[in-house]
Amino acid sequence: MNRKFWLIGMCMTISVLQSCSADKGEGKAPGETAAEKPKEPFTMTIYAAGVKAEEFDDRFRGALQKKFPHITFEYRTNGKGQEIADLVTAGTIPDVIRTDVPNLRNNYIDLDLAEDLNPYVKKYQYDLNRFNKVFIDEIVDAGRTGALYGLPVPPYFPHVLYYNKDLFNRFGVPYPKDGMSFDEIYELAKKMSRADGNNVYRGFSAAANSVLRDNLFSLPILDPLADQLANPDRWKAIFSNYKRFYDIPNNPIESTTANETNAFAKGNVAMQVNLHSVYLIIPQEIDWDIVSHPTMEGAPKLTAQRGPAYWSIAKTSKHKDEAFQVITAMLTDEIQMEDSKKGIPATVVNKEIKDALGKGHPLYSTKNMRAISYYDPIPYTPKRKASLPDIPGSKQQALLFQAFLDFAQNKADANTALRKLDEQLKAEVEKEKAK
Repeated sequence: MNRKFWLIGMCMTISVLQSCSADKGEGKAPGETAAEKPKEPFTMTIYAAGVKAEEFDDRFRGALQKKFPHITFEYRTNGKGQEIADLVTAGTIPDVIRTDVPNLRNNYIDLDLAEDLNPYVKKYQYDLNRFNKVFIDEIVDAGRTGALYGLPVPPYFPHVLYYNKDLFNRFGVPYPKDGMSFDEIYELAKKMSRADGNNVYRGFSAAANSVLRDNLFSLPILDPLADQLANPDRWKAIFSNYKRFYDIPNNPIESTTANETNAFAKGNVAMQVNLHSVYLIIPQEIDWDIVSHPTMEGAPKLTAQRGPAYWSIAKTSKHKDEAFQVITAMLTDEIQMEDSKKGIPATVVNKEIKDALGKGHPLYSTKNMRAISYYDPIPYTPKRKASLPDIPGSKQQALLFQAFLDFAQNKADANTALRKLDEQLKAEVEKEKAK
């Protein structure tokens, strides 16, 4: 009898304990967790100058909405009254901003928006080694404080040599090949620059803005250590390398750098050094292809490139942790693989992603995309010493481009054009000192 009552008591005790355990949520099956508390909904604004809403939606919106259902994403781009400075003045500052190195200072740091991402990288144990180290190092160097002001977003822009196959076929001249030098391209340009009936065909063109800024010597404009033009003799060599092409009969440079950059799209230019960019518009009727960027005497055998833009956080954001998570979600291998297939060069070092470049695109899949990686990329240009006053990169570039144009159009010799550029840079430095 005693044993019977003892068993009944034990059963009742076990039942009570199981009931209490269930009340605490501890009696769930393996793998089953308590329902998470719904996250508070809010709106996050993402701003990217120069990127249309359609592109943002195509590349990012679907993935963001799936991963962050509690966030409503408002996208904005630049336009009249919609530059980032306008938004700061209006007090409608975005949470996430697409920045770049040339405008990092004037469109981000000087607007008191800069937020160091290093603490978030540490907090979320985010692996920066998945990116091309050059891109991380450059944004840190450009910031001049040791802070990480952004994570690199595709595309970056490697340089290549475009050529018009129809023109080479027309005049019976062999196509250019990977691995050629500027001296070899110069000889081709002389053969392809000609008048034929009422038409003039140019042998060579260059996107002057790009080829000077992203030169093969990684030469900066303003000296990193002194208030003057960096290495005028080397700039003279770079200027002269391109000027000789414009001295070829029937191959004059256009009146503006913009017109010169767009010259290849007219169909009467045989070759052009330019960026590989999905934003570059070449009419469908032009049968073109690409080869590697030409090498230059005295310079390393590398590919010139313009670095990427960066996703940055505004320090005014009320949702900085979420903003960092959103940024990393836009830079996943999955998204960068889809980008790469579309012809958009990835910012990660993943070889499989890099090898997929253009393979899913109806046009790029037919082109010599190997030309882009024929050589390793050049290092980024050295940045200004942190203790010295700096000039926004976009301002430096504008002065440099005008100096080259004056030289290429025979309005000034190389020494005069570069001396004027040096004086202009010094004047801009003095303005910065006076601020």
